[in-house]
Amino acid sequence: MQFILKTIDLSVMKNNKVILTGINITIPKNKITAIMGPNGSGKTTLARAIMGDPSLKKQGKIIFNGEDITDLSPDEISKKGVYLAFQHPPEIDVLKTRVLLKYILNNFDEEKLLNLAIKYGLPEDFLDRGINEGFSGGERKKMELLFIDLLDPKLIILDEIDSGLDIDSLRLINNLIVEKIKEGKTFMIVTHYTRIFQSITPDKVYILKNGKIVWEGASSILGEIEKYGYAKF
Repeated sequence: MQFILKTIDLSVMKNNKVILTGINITIPKNKITAIMGPNGSGKTTLARAIMGDPSLKKQGKIIFNGEDITDLSPDEISKKGVYLAFQHPPEIDVLKTRVLLKYILNNFDEEKLLNLAIKYGLPEDFLDRGINEGFSGGERKKMELLFIDLLDPKLIILDEIDSGLDIDSLRLINNLIVEKIKEGKTFMIVTHYTRIFQSITPDKVYILKNGKIVWEGASSILGEIEKYGYAKF
């Protein structure tokens, strides 16, 4: 099976504190991989390390599409086709959403943007606000989905995107994942909940605990996580 991303003995530090140790994961192309574990296990740090967060110090390697991206900047990694949807998308009031999209997209399509705003239940005037300016948590997550749909990255990392969402918003996320998988895209879903997997099934599951991979395998483990939590790992 081909892989789109692989980490090799990846260890990560922040402010001289070791967060992750010896992480070896393989993300298969055109599949859904779940990165799970309790709060504070290092899941978000792993996502940010892959995305080139400059505040993190890394040892080991991160390989994307056969290329070592360990030392690349977030902008360089993004241009190669990696997108990270944050658990708490930031508000950037000095930069308008429509202006940003026109800047970063060579083939900007106004009609497609408006159709996607309708698809995700976002009023058109939101596009002329600063990024996430005055948005609720759910609206910020919907804007992330719009960006994913419009930017069309190869690897989509969803960091706790299901946190705090209602059923309708969760359905939008699941629909997007199904659509993009059909188009040949790849997902890495970071979460400590199992509910996002009630209507989609990950092809592979990794469990992180105390900064280390403590389990990897098939989605059949989800039932045990739902029943017992992470105490058994």
